[in-house]
Amino acid sequence: MLHILWEYRVRKDRIREFEEHYASGGTWARFFRGGKGYRETRLLRDRETPGRYLTIDVWDDPASYRAFSEANAGEYGEVDRRCAELTEEERCLGYFEAL
Repeated sequence: MLHILWEYRVRKDRIREFEEHYASGGTWARFFRGGKGYRETRLLRDRETPGRYLTIDVWDDPASYRAFSEANAGEYGEVDRRCAELTEEERCLGYFEAL
């Protein structure tokens, strides 16, 4: 299993929107559901730092994620651009393998 972790600093006035787009039933998860090998998305909110979130996208393997990303690059970029205005900062923490 591949776990892709992202960290976000969300704009204070856009938190509700961010949660709607990044939650397990949100825009990103609905988009990823079209991909073979996609399992789930989890949204985590930091209890001690307001506006800080993590997402975990789970795929069967790196090849499944790569194939989906390449086949849907245009739409991926479009969704990413729309959601970028919700955050002050975002960064990929890495691609992790469950042991």
